Amino acid sequence: MKRNLFSRKQLAVPYIIFLLLFVVLPLFVVLYYGFTDQEGNLSFANFLAFFTNAKTIGTLLYSVVIGLLTTAVCLLLAYPVAYILAKGAYARRHAFLMVFVLPMWINFTLRITAMKEILTVLEGNLAYHPFFNTILCMVYDFLPFMIMPLFNTLTKLDNQYLEAAGDLGATRAQTFFKVVLPLSVPGIVSGVTMVFLPAMTNYVVLDMVYNSTYIMGSLIGSYFSAYDWHNGSVISLILLLLIAGVTLVSNRFSREQEARR
Repeated sequence: MKRNLFSRKQLAVPYIIFLLLFVVLPLFVVLYYGFTDQEGNLSFANFLAFFTNAKTIGTLLYSVVIGLLTTAVCLLLAYPVAYILAKGAYARRHAFLMVFVLPMWINFTLRITAMKEILTVLEGNLAYHPFFNTILCMVYDFLPFMIMPLFNTLTKLDNQYLEAAGDLGATRAQTFFKVVLPLSVPGIVSGVTMVFLPAMTNYVVLDMVYNSTYIMGSLIGSYFSAYDWHNGSVISLILLLLIAGVTLVSNRFSREQEARR
């Protein structure tokens, strides 16, 4: 038996180098500036300034509201679509699924610009409903990220569970709420994670539709643009911790749901 030209460890070397240069090293730079003052001394003043500043706290809360509303609307719209595609009598369900994925192949800025023009024509004046338009454009952009994990989870759902529930006398509503919905929780958790975190930091939509940059991603950019790397790094670290916390909770919840099956 011939020995492979390259072992798995050797093939992993370029990937490890890439991670060190473009993930680990930048993270250390952010950590350094986040925990130091202007003189380079160890300090927690940057974190204290963030949590005692009404502007930064307001931006964080506003970002969370944007993320939660976008996620809720995406979930309400995506679940019926994913369920119909996964459980409906469609011979080409994946072809229908591509209809929702195809817009993602177009440049993000072009899609939002097109949506903005449509809203302008429909409403006459975009400034009348800036917040509603922001949520609408966010949903338009992130809806496929909610549909895909839900569709994958519902497709794998064994129809024997539904048949067993029907044989035991459960109505369609009872079957859905007591069987389908609990078993589709891993897909819901994945979809919520994939939508909430990007929506909370996506300032491009807010800037283009709302003519505002009052969101966490924009606040980070404003600090770095002003060469205030210390405060910009602090906000980046806070978002990183938030993302890590949401990811850990969602993964743990998904594992618990899988173990109950």
